[in-house]
Amino acid sequence: MKALICGVGGQDGGHLAAFLLNQGYEVVGTSRDAMMASFRNLDRLGIRHRVQTCSMAINDFRSVLGVLGKHAPDEIYNLAGQTSVGLSFEQPVETMESIVQGTLNILEAMRFVGRSIRFYNAGSSECFGDTGQTAANEHAPFQPRSPYAVAKASAHWLVSNYRMAYGMPACTGILFNHESPDRPERFVTQKIIRAAARIKRGSGEVLQLGNLDVQRDWGWSADYVVAMWKMLQQSSIEDLVIATGRTESLEYFVARAFSIHGLDWRDHVRTEASLLRPSDILCSRADPSRARAAIGWRASVDIDGVIERMSAAALEQVDSRSLG
Repeated sequence: MKALICGVGGQDGGHLAAFLLNQGYEVVGTSRDAMMASFRNLDRLGIRHRVQTCSMAINDFRSVLGVLGKHAPDEIYNLAGQTSVGLSFEQPVETMESIVQGTLNILEAMRFVGRSIRFYNAGSSECFGDTGQTAANEHAPFQPRSPYAVAKASAHWLVSNYRMAYGMPACTGILFNHESPDRPERFVTQKIIRAAARIKRGSGEVLQLGNLDVQRDWGWSADYVVAMWKMLQQSSIEDLVIATGRTESLEYFVARAFSIHGLDWRDHVRTEASLLRPSDILCSRADPSRARAAIGWRASVDIDGVIERMSAAALEQVDSRSLG
C-alpha cells in the first residue's frame, strides 16, 4: 500500500507517516517546496530517511494532478493548508485558497486519474462554532466563526458531495484540538508549555494570554492519526467526530502546566486584551461515541497526559539549549 500525505511537514503529518510506516506502507509526503522544507518533525521521529518527499502546491491543480499521476497512491491524506484560526483573520484569502481550493483540486485530480483512491480530509471542530453544553456529534449543525472554520466547513461539504455524486471513498475527520511537542509556538498550548518550562529554569518572563475561560477538548496527535487511518479502512466510509470527550478550560490547562513544575500560574501569567480573537468560541464540546462504534477508536491520552508529555519535552528542550 502506498499513502500520499499532503502536508507531511506538519504535526499530524509526521505522526501519521510514522504510524503508516509501522503498518508496512510506502509513504510519500508533500510540501510546497520539498527542497527547502526542513521536515524537523520527521527528523525528530527518526523517519526522515524512510519518507519520500516531493513538492506539491495544493492550490495548483496541475501540480496536484502531476503528483497523483507520478506516485499512484492507494490512499491520500489531506493535512495541508493554513492551520491557524488566529492567522486566518489576517490572511483570509490564503486560508480559503489553501483549504477549499486545495481540497477541490485533490478531489478533481482523483476523478481525472480514474482509479479508486481512498481519501481522508482533515476537518475541524471549529466548524461547529460554540457548542455550549451540548456535545457536538456528526449531526450537529455547522456555525463557523472564523475564516478558517468557514474554509474547513466548505471543504467538508465538498468531500461529502463528491462521495455522494461520484461514489468516491472519501471522508472528513472532524478533529477536535490535539497536541504534541511538534506544535509550533504560535499555538496557545505550546506557548503555555514552553513558557512554563523556561520560567521553571529561571527566565523570569511573564506569559501573556487572552481569554482563559474558553473551553476545549484537547487530545494527543499520535492518537488522532490512528483514527484517520481507521476511517479509510472501513467498507462504508463516513465522516466522524474525533475527540476525547472531555472538555476543560484554558485556565485548567495553564494551571496544570505550571503545577507540574511546582509553580503557581497566577504569579507568572497576565491576560492581554490584544490577544482576544474576534468572535472567539467560548466552549467546544464533543461526542465521539460514533467513532467508538464505527471504527473502534478511543483516545488513550486525555488533557492531563497531553500536558505531562508536552511539559517533559519542553523542559528537555530548554535544558538542551542552555547546555548548547
